[in-house]
Amino acid sequence: MIKYLIRNIRLFSNSRKEPYLLFHKVLGFYPGKIEYYQLAVRHRSVSIPTDNGLPLSNERLEFLGDAVLNSVVTDILYRRFETQREGFLTNTRSKIVKRESLNKLAFELGLDQLILSSKHVNTHTNNNIYGNALEALLGAIYLDYGYKKCKSFVENRLLKSFVDIDEIANGEVNFKSKIIEWSQKHRISIEFLLVEEQVIAGNKHKFATDLQVVDKIVCRGFGSSKKASQQDASRRALQIFRENPQLESNILNITDEPVRTEENPDPNI
Repeated sequence: MIKYLIRNIRLFSNSRKEPYLLFHKVLGFYPGKIEYYQLAVRHRSVSIPTDNGLPLSNERLEFLGDAVLNSVVTDILYRRFETQREGFLTNTRSKIVKRESLNKLAFELGLDQLILSSKHVNTHTNNNIYGNALEALLGAIYLDYGYKKCKSFVENRLLKSFVDIDEIANGEVNFKSKIIEWSQKHRISIEFLLVEEQVIAGNKHKFATDLQVVDKIVCRGFGSSKKASQQDASRRALQIFRENPQLESNILNITDEPVRTEENPDPNI
């Protein structure tokens, strides 16, 4: 307790200094050891020679931050998508941590304004330095505050502010299109029924949608938007039919009525 009190007192005095304020705008909190963060934004083109003659830049922090980022995103996805298989989780994670995404996030955070690089480095053709710096920043947070702070930063500062995880995850496959194609192929009517809309922490919305096939509710999907909940319901239905072909066969045998979907409300037209 005393250690954290001393640290907070030191941070309060340091918070008046420009470097701390600049990083606070990006991080949402004040650095403890500012030297970690200053190194995180130092590109190898402006590396500093150490006493043993080795160049000092953000490359080692980038290596550390890359591992931390993958671990944190894996942790978040594993807990968020409890019923999904390894392949889905891996593909979703790769979309979040890919270089293009990290470059974009660095700009949205304003990290690009803090990066130190040689004037000879063409940042228009070598814009990966921004995503690399973001990874290095995570390495700095890890060394300064530990894993929990890294997870909080990724979850609350990056993902909640700039990334729609549900949209990325459901973008992997358009499950709604697939279930509609299935219904049209077998001339089965389906309907998406919005059953619940909640406002949760941070003014975020959570939607629940039932997927009705003919006159039976097959499953319920959830998401941060109506569209995302329909995608989730479609994904769950396809998974149910794949794992229980007898159920699919029973549904197909109970009706020969023309197909009706949201996109085709009157099949006789």
